[in-house]
Amino acid sequence: MTPYSVLDLSPINQGSDAAQSFRNTLDLARHAERWGYRRYWLAEHHGMPGIASAATAVLIGHVAGGTTTIRVGAGGVMLPNHAPLVIAEQFGTLESLYPGRIDLGLGRAPGSDPMTARAMRRNLASDVDEFPRDVEELADFFSTAPRQAVRAVPGTGLKVPLWILGSSLYGAELAAAFGLPYAFASHFAPAQLMDAIALYRSRFRPSAQQATPYVMLGFNVFAADTTDEARFRATSMQQAFINLRSGRPAPLPPPIEGFAERIGPAEAALLGQVLSCSAIGTPGEVRATLRDFIARTQADELMITAQIFDHAARLRSYEIAAESLTTDP
Repeated sequence: MTPYSVLDLSPINQGSDAAQSFRNTLDLARHAERWGYRRYWLAEHHGMPGIASAATAVLIGHVAGGTTTIRVGAGGVMLPNHAPLVIAEQFGTLESLYPGRIDLGLGRAPGSDPMTARAMRRNLASDVDEFPRDVEELADFFSTAPRQAVRAVPGTGLKVPLWILGSSLYGAELAAAFGLPYAFASHFAPAQLMDAIALYRSRFRPSAQQATPYVMLGFNVFAADTTDEARFRATSMQQAFINLRSGRPAPLPPPIEGFAERIGPAEAALLGQVLSCSAIGTPGEVRATLRDFIARTQADELMITAQIFDHAARLRSYEIAAESLTTDP
């Protein structure tokens, strides 16, 4: 059986607020734990009206403290926004509080627009190629014999698994060179999916953390008891994506009937391309789509995401996804 996990942006619904998003996140994590999900990851984004997971390490602690066995982590921390020492201390603290349950996925995008990035006091003139050096520096802070004079306290000697996140060949090559597991953002950027997998697996060099390649792939699931309801629920995410790509980020909107008929051919083509790694439908339809995707990619793990407006419907979608991956055809 292919392991399956959750990617949560802690969405802020239209007419709601971050406090309710955090209650929903913890409730989903507790259900996911019961349904057999392996990990619960939260993503760093800034200045986004519809995403509440900006203070990612804080929210990871909230979720880990409210669950018992599920691994909790960052999918991911956008390392260019932070000094590696700060991240080592934050995740060293989390690992000390919740030993054996913390993951640290690392991305090189800022997770924000340039104005927001400037507000975070980043050096916008810095070379993007600092990312590999930052990853090495961060890994060294967790080692038992750091090369640096400064120590991460807590952090030094703790086994916090590092992952490389990506949506292009760059991340695949870096993860392979460092011998780290690789999480590909196929749930919104699938264009280079197969090439990235092939590159990562062919160039992987074993490390102390990871002996063999390990690929986790993002996948959207909008599941319901009827096809029509699943398609209806998916329109919240579809609206949100078009709003984002049009420069109008907003809280997650409620679903609307007949959305496909309201958009133009350019918007329809955009959704068809970027959301091609999606399952929308009944339990049987979702099961067939997920198993076809696993067979085609040979994914070692799936990271399921579902931007669904109604919390009960979102829970039901994740429950169906878990059943689809654990029951016989």
